[in-house]
Amino acid sequence: MRTIIEKSALLKALNHVQSVVERRNTIPILSNVLLEAKSGTLALTSTDLEIEMREKIEAEVQQEGAVTAPAHMLYDIVRKLPDGAQIELSLDTDAARLNLISGSSNFTLQTLPKDDFPAMSQDEMPIAFALPGRDLSALIDKTRFAISSEETRYYLNGIYLHTVEEGGQALLRAVATDGHRLAQAQITQPVGASGMPAIIVPKKTVNETQKLLEESDGEVSVQISETRINFAFDTIVLTSKLIDGKFPDYTRVIPTNNDKQLVVDVRSFSQSVDRVSAISNEKSRAVKLMVETDRLTFSVSNPDSGSATDELAVGYTSTPLEIGFNARYLLDIMGQVDGETATFELADAGSPTIVRDPSGSNALYVLMPMRV
Repeated sequence: MRTIIEKSALLKALNHVQSVVERRNTIPILSNVLLEAKSGTLALTSTDLEIEMREKIEAEVQQEGAVTAPAHMLYDIVRKLPDGAQIELSLDTDAARLNLISGSSNFTLQTLPKDDFPAMSQDEMPIAFALPGRDLSALIDKTRFAISSEETRYYLNGIYLHTVEEGGQALLRAVATDGHRLAQAQITQPVGASGMPAIIVPKKTVNETQKLLEESDGEVSVQISETRINFAFDTIVLTSKLIDGKFPDYTRVIPTNNDKQLVVDVRSFSQSVDRVSAISNEKSRAVKLMVETDRLTFSVSNPDSGSATDELAVGYTSTPLEIGFNARYLLDIMGQVDGETATFELADAGSPTIVRDPSGSNALYVLMPMRV
């Protein structure tokens, strides 16, 4: 194998694929990236056995071939080369070494045979549709902060993606919950998504997909089977296993009769929560909200550090209510509101609260209260 490629193109592709590779691996080949030079392109593939990332870039291929090399090391080397540098990659088949030459710099890397690199099995994916990258990005952004990291409840360690019929509309909905809060976002169901199975996309896959979406403003092709999901961008394909589990019936925790409505300015509300939570207990982060007619009082009391209060003018005309929340959860939700105001739908101190974005966002948040 011998190929010549420009630094920026190789660095960008390596940045994508090395992101999938775990820093510590008991299986040496999983620390490597597969490099395949063929027909004017260099294909780079990485995997952790759960996710596979593959990207093709244009290259001057002088001799076709394939090899695997340490992903993170290769990325670090290319990153430190001068901007605009031309890089020559060549395989010394006798010594099983990859030579990287750029200007006066010369590196020799240990390799492993390409035949040892694990290929993710390609089962048939009967559901296929395309949607704008900004729509997929919105579904992820509005929900991923609520994904659970509790390994014993593995079925909550991802985003639940499924289709629903609501109000005469066909929708593609994303839901995430950690048992303390729930985030739901939806878009109009893309053509071809009808009949798709309800799936749980793992958190790592969600995060890797969102990184790619930040660099892409075009359409994304999605293919789904019972066990896998495939995201295809212009030159990148991300394939992932799905979480094999049953997501709970989240609709049961969304209250339907919360009759007290509180309207807050998102920026002012977030600043007040942030201020008073500075002395809150690091573990619970509890903040008490006292809601009265057109006034909201925040208070925190911590036996170890003191107390704090803050007041905010709000829109509220119902009976007074005192309720506690985790400050971090409040700030996470406020960070997802696109408009200048947010609406809290409350019932009582012990019942879940709904938070909505009145600006027209198709997102809904449910927050469990705390005893304070």
